[in-house]
Amino acid sequence: MTGTLSPWPQIRQGAKEHPVPTLQYLLRARGRTVTVDGIFGPRTDAAVRAFQQEKGLAVDGIVGPNTWNALIIQVKKGSEGDAVRGVQEEFQFRNLSGDPEQGPAVDGIFGPETDAAVRGFQSAIHADVPSMAVDGIVGPMTWQALVSGMLSF
Repeated sequence: MTGTLSPWPQIRQGAKEHPVPTLQYLLRARGRTVTVDGIFGPRTDAAVRAFQQEKGLAVDGIVGPNTWNALIIQVKKGSEGDAVRGVQEEFQFRNLSGDPEQGPAVDGIFGPETDAAVRGFQSAIHADVPSMAVDGIVGPMTWQALVSGMLSF
């Protein structure tokens, strides 16, 4: 029996912690001015609603599957910017060592360390979800697995 990806989380104003920082990095990557503080407050809510309106989505301030799918940006080795920071934030979220030096730094540069982390994550998901490609490219499936909290403890 093969597994499936965990569903996209639904988050809204009042949410804190994971995956709010990732949402905030993706909003920044989409040109919104938000502070990445892990708190889904009024400014993040306003940025979400403006993004939803711009994309022709239901303007409800709730970040669910449709909004996540519109927000994500495919990144891979060589990519730079806030979308890459969102990926790196996901690996810091999974870093149980207590040492932020472990795992990729949240520096917005998709280099060898981020590439290795992405491929390792994809490989682990692929064991249960064979349709997950192990290619180092953070596309829709990898984003969904990351944001939904798969392989976090």
